[in-house]
Amino acid sequence: MLRNLNNIPKIEELRNKILFVLAMIAVYRLGTHIPVPGVNGHALAEFFRQNLAGTAFGLYDIFVGGALSRAAIFGAGIMPYISASIIMELLVATWPYLERLKKEGEHGQRLITRYSRYLTVLVAGIQSFGMAMFLANIKSPTGAPVVPNPGPMFIFTTMVALVGGTLFLMWIGEQMSERGIGNGISVLIFAGTLDSIPYEFAQTVQLLKTGGTSLFAFLFVIVVVVVTTMAVVAITEAQRRIPIQYAKRIVGRKVYGGQTTYLPLTLNTAGVIPIIFAQSILMFPQTVGTFFTSDTLSYIISLFKPGTILYDILYAALIIFFAYYYTAIVLNPKDIADNLQRYSGFIPGVRPGPQTAEYIDRIMSRILLPGAIFFAIIAIIPYHVIRMTNIPFYFGGTRILIVVGVALELLQQINAHLIMRQYDGLLKKGRIRGWRG
Repeated sequence: MLRNLNNIPKIEELRNKILFVLAMIAVYRLGTHIPVPGVNGHALAEFFRQNLAGTAFGLYDIFVGGALSRAAIFGAGIMPYISASIIMELLVATWPYLERLKKEGEHGQRLITRYSRYLTVLVAGIQSFGMAMFLANIKSPTGAPVVPNPGPMFIFTTMVALVGGTLFLMWIGEQMSERGIGNGISVLIFAGTLDSIPYEFAQTVQLLKTGGTSLFAFLFVIVVVVVTTMAVVAITEAQRRIPIQYAKRIVGRKVYGGQTTYLPLTLNTAGVIPIIFAQSILMFPQTVGTFFTSDTLSYIISLFKPGTILYDILYAALIIFFAYYYTAIVLNPKDIADNLQRYSGFIPGVRPGPQTAEYIDRIMSRILLPGAIFFAIIAIIPYHVIRMTNIPFYFGGTRILIVVGVALELLQQINAHLIMRQYDGLLKKGRIRGWRG
């Protein structure tokens, strides 16, 4: 694969797709630096540095490429669309009307997509209202108001800017998926999570120069990052392959089926969703503490502080729970068994129908547990490494899973284009030789 990367500029279609994606990423990065009207950017930056480390707002700022801490027009990011899509998946699994639409094929899928967009506007509107109120009521540590002139007009203009930014990002993501390479929404999140890496690296170098950390600690972190990334790649690509046999069918004079294939079940079916959900829940007390102060609340926050035993146990338990919960929604063993039976497929030694569904469910339950435990460890260990080495380089489970998952997807699609080009070349050579013969 890597040896063929130098062939990318030679393939016009692939080159244009990659250039289009890079151009859209540049537009996205530009939008994360255009502030909404009426915000004191310096006061907001001071507030974020002082108060929001380890809160849900700080986590959200990572996903939107730092746009929230700059109060940019892309401050809400693409996350409202992702939230709406997750909500729609939950509704499709529980609401009979949407479930029937899903089974109607392309027409039903278009309606579900339209409903997801409407829901995106609603979610973005709610989030933008909350962000506008949040900005209007905070001050920097020096007492300077983040919004010098708060009021209804500021709330309205901020909501319009943030909702418009989210819808524009949704459109960019769809264009990237259609005219570029990879999943556009995933690529935007990928680009956003990499935003703070240069700043973190510069901070680390500065600490090395001033003696704030040692060279040994820096090298140790590099080794941990490399090993963690290699392990995440291995687990992400790991599969449990269930053999599938298709019976022979004779239609007229043609024979169909009679082949053996396999059903790939991955250890990480839920992706990064369990870690995001778990972090959002556990960071809620710290986020509330940003706005309210009391002795009881301070004690509760101290219990849920990252690095404590209670936090780590709850974090791991929530990751495992959401891994099972989300996988049960997106991967239904009964639907898989019904599809196999519809196309005369079966698992050798297992009866078609309910027994096949039970068999697949049992296999999924077994492989999900080690995968969920592994990603719980990946989510917890980096924080302790950062705290011990005093290096401000965030490489937590969320960022690593996003970077590895999107990078692998992009490499696979690029490789598919390269292989297709090679087959096209072979076919053309075959035609020329046949014509000459």
